[in-house]
Amino acid sequence: MTHSPSAFRTMSVPRGGGQAWQLQVHDRLGSTSDLCKDMLAAGQGRDGLAVMALEQTAGRGSRGREWRDPGGNLALSVMLVGQGAGVPVGLWPFIAGLALHEAVAGFLPEPNALELKWPNDLLLHGRKMAGILIETGAGEAGPWQVIGMGANLSAAPRIEGRELACLAECGVAVSPTDMARAVLQALDGWLECYAAQGFGAIRMAWLARAHPPGTKLRVVAGNQAFSGTFAGLAEDGILLLDTPAGPRQVVTGEVLMAGGRQE
Repeated sequence: MTHSPSAFRTMSVPRGGGQAWQLQVHDRLGSTSDLCKDMLAAGQGRDGLAVMALEQTAGRGSRGREWRDPGGNLALSVMLVGQGAGVPVGLWPFIAGLALHEAVAGFLPEPNALELKWPNDLLLHGRKMAGILIETGAGEAGPWQVIGMGANLSAAPRIEGRELACLAECGVAVSPTDMARAVLQALDGWLECYAAQGFGAIRMAWLARAHPPGTKLRVVAGNQAFSGTFAGLAEDGILLLDTPAGPRQVVTGEVLMAGGRQE
């Protein structure tokens, strides 16, 4: 393994159907998602395993960015293997985003301060406080998915040109372990919702927690950049924008809040 695990303890977090998440709590890791992938490559991965680090030294965000963790924040990755990896990868940003929103809102005195931003960010007072990184592959046990989630709980890292938020700014103190438990339990609920009602219910729930229609957005996709206002989601989760040139669908790209609130 390229990312050897530190000393860790394991705890069970109840799931539906009498099952349980097996949560490994490591004192220090380079990357929780990289450890999951190393375990899968070594044939040691299994469905329902979650890995968290109390300190993460080499976390990764979207588009190859470094996700810096000064300690005391949430660094959690969930491993899904075989039948457990049956959710289409394109739907995970919405399911995991709803789980993060629900978990964080449960500790906030002002849950309305939270907003989801397409495709995989959670904003607090308009600034990013949490994000999701989804990776996929296949091994001897079948296809796998690793869902990485990071949230600023006690401190927001300082990154030039970006405005980030943390939960402690709202007078909230919560341990990474308690937040990880809350995220896993919320994740179960939204997976059950998807299984019972399909993506339509997930889409409606996500829209109810997103920034409102008409919010000004800027999209950078490759060497293109354009602006518009948020017009919702298509039935398959594609971002819809109203632009000066007419309606536009966004399949991929970096979405920025216009006005410099959040990168």
